Amino acid sequence: MNADHVDIKTPEYVSIQFQIAGLGSRAAAFIIDQVLLWIIDILCLVLLYFSMNELSSMPFFFMDNALPIAITIIVLFIVNWGYFFLCEFFSGGRTLGKKVVGIRVIQENGHSITLLASFIRNLVRLIDSLPTAYLLGILMIFFHSKHKRLGDLVAGTIVVHERKAKRKKRKLAPIDKEIDKRGVSKDLLRIDEWTIKSFTPKDWKLISTYASRFHQLPLAERNQLTSQIATLLFPKMGLVIEGLDERQLEDTLLSLYVNLREEWEFEL
Repeated sequence: MNADHVDIKTPEYVSIQFQIAGLGSRAAAFIIDQVLLWIIDILCLVLLYFSMNELSSMPFFFMDNALPIAITIIVLFIVNWGYFFLCEFFSGGRTLGKKVVGIRVIQENGHSITLLASFIRNLVRLIDSLPTAYLLGILMIFFHSKHKRLGDLVAGTIVVHERKAKRKKRKLAPIDKEIDKRGVSKDLLRIDEWTIKSFTPKDWKLISTYASRFHQLPLAERNQLTSQIATLLFPKMGLVIEGLDERQLEDTLLSLYVNLREEWEFEL
């Protein structure tokens, strides 16, 4: 295995190779994110300045002048810490800087970063930033064999380069042709990121098996299987199967397959 690559075996016993993001790409992503945060911080400070000017004309201001400063400090901390925490969880391990550079944070088992892992990883960011200018984090990334900082070690995460999709270069699978024929897309379902992450590896295996066997099953068996899977998975999306015909059930499950495929399937 190349020193800049890592092989990960998922819980489904699928071996996947990722290219590890090094110090250069991670630093570039961090600089982009930091510039964005600096702009937000400056706006907050400008608002503080004008609010202080307004309050200074009020009676007894000397008793309350610490309140805007305290609120601003709290807001700045929440924004600067919460930006990384929320972006990495709700955007599949990507902040704006990571999206631009083409890297993302994933779990060591190859799955998307969890809420707890994102929280821990970015909480430890406070330690990685010590003693100044992220010196500890930079040294950890530079010397660690998998370019991990302390937050990655504690949270069980790793930063890798995005995979380039190769769908246009390969022949469409039968299920992809069926999806195109039906005009089914991910937009058929309005699924938020939180709902997507509520589906488990078992759910993905179930829906992917359904998709792979879609054309192999006789119509009666396919209708029965469609109804059974819809009964299991629809409640997670807040959907009911009553009132839907077989075609609508199939289209909804195929749309769910398209949505989950982006979360669970990797291009090798």
